[in-house]
Amino acid sequence: MLDLILAAEEAAEHGEAAVNPFVFGAIALAVLMALLLITVVFGLGREHT
Repeated sequence: MLDLILAAEEAAEHGEAAVNPFVFGAIALAVLMALLLITVVFGLGREHT
């Protein structure tokens, strides 16, 4: 546990992001697209009024 804390402190000292912003953005986009797909699939099963 102490090693993990020390590694986090060293990363903070360098000022580098812990996760690449492009990776974070890709994950966020994938989650949002999955939610959109779920919404569309749910809407296809309902009758239109």
